[in-house]
Amino acid sequence: MMDLNEAYKLITQKLAIWMHDFVRILPNILLASVVFVVGLFIARNVKRVSQKLALKISRNVTLNNLFTSVIHLIFIGVTIFIVLSILKLDKAVTTILAGAGIIGLALAFAFQDIAANFISGIFISFRRPIHIGDIVKIQDYMGKVLEINLRDTILLTFQGQMVIIPNKNIFQNPIENYSLLGKRRLDLEIGISYKEDLERVQQITLEAVKNIEGLCEDEETTMYYKAFGDSSINYTIRLWLKSPEQSAYLIMSNQVIINIKKAYDQNDITIPFPIRTLDFGGKDQQLLKEVRSNISLGTE
Repeated sequence: MMDLNEAYKLITQKLAIWMHDFVRILPNILLASVVFVVGLFIARNVKRVSQKLALKISRNVTLNNLFTSVIHLIFIGVTIFIVLSILKLDKAVTTILAGAGIIGLALAFAFQDIAANFISGIFISFRRPIHIGDIVKIQDYMGKVLEINLRDTILLTFQGQMVIIPNKNIFQNPIENYSLLGKRRLDLEIGISYKEDLERVQQITLEAVKNIEGLCEDEETTMYYKAFGDSSINYTIRLWLKSPEQSAYLIMSNQVIINIKKAYDQNDITIPFPIRTLDFGGKDQQLLKEVRSNISLGTE
């Protein structure tokens, strides 16, 4: 019976202490509640304003959402820390900050590649070296840009493959963007026979390709002899297309080859086959004579 009385007294004392403490900090709780509600209201309005500002700075929806979310979380975090300070929970605030610092450091080491791709994606969004729909060549991949995310960029190659390239590789390597100029150059290498008149060949070749549909009117088609090959004199003809699209590039290449071949056939210009001259001298020549002699004896 004595134990029950002592337990009852202990419980009532604890409840009294808690009630006293609750009454003592009740003003702080009310103030913290008001600060928390006001802080959430301010954070929501700041997010709305930051969205409008982000739209004026960048057209990248993903980057804009990230920016506004970070601003929103910062204001919510500040509000929570103020509420904890009002409630005299300074030690809890210090512990949370220390824990967040340690966790952040650990995550930075564990996910440094992800962080590098993420930061590279942010820089790409601001600099905008590529856009969705551009024809680009990045490292060994060439194709059309389908998506630009904060972590990676997706290409559709001309072979129909989807290639996901980390943004770190894009940011740290040269980018060949065929769409920036709105036109694209076609370089075609051809060889003609050594017996041909080079000036005549040049005139006929340029005449054969000058009226092809899709050529850029403000760019000149050029042709330059470049090397004496094993069996031909080689030249490069350069034409500019109005469109950077791969389909237009292939159609133009096909038509140029057809027109040049047709013009050469009409004007008796030869595109020679590869020629190899075999020189049998010394011991090889003697061996060849013996082989011929054996063949002659065998036929007799």
